[in-house]
This record gives sequence, structure tokens and C-alpha cells, in this order.
Amino acid sequence: MKNDRETDELLPEYNFDEMSGGVRGKYAQAYRQGTNLARLDPDVAQAFKTDKSVNEALRAILRVAPRDLGNPAPADAGPRRR
Repeated sequence: MKNDRETDELLPEYNFDEMSGGVRGKYAQAYRQGTNLARLDPDVAQAFKTDKSVNEALRAILRVAPRDLGNPAPADAGPRRR
């Protein structure tokens, strides 16, 4: 059985000046602006096929929910006691 060094196809050093196709800073501006991504659980992703449908659903919730959502209890936490 070969060890990692024998099967490693990467060179110890690459000359990036000789490589074509790369553009320095191509996504730098978008990165600086930041992103706001949320990973959907598989069952939720089945219900919302596009980012537009997710945003529409969240906006509908915001219209009926109190504005100060704070840190809501997890869905499986049961009823809140006062």
C-alpha cells in the first residue's frame, strides 16, 4: 500500500505567474460587503426551492410576528412559562 507521499500529485511549489485563468481579487468586493447565508435542513429545503420563496415566507412571518424577536426559544422547548 502506497503512503501519502508516494500518491501525492501536488508539487511542493507552484508558479502562479505561469497559470492562466485566475483573476486576483475577483470576489473581494462581494466578500467585503459580507454575506448572510443560512443552511436549511433538508425537510425545509424541500418546501422552499428558491431563495425568493424563503424570503417571501420570512417576510410573511415578520408581518405578523412582533418586531422584537430577541432570542426565541427553540421549537422543541415547549411552552414558555411566566
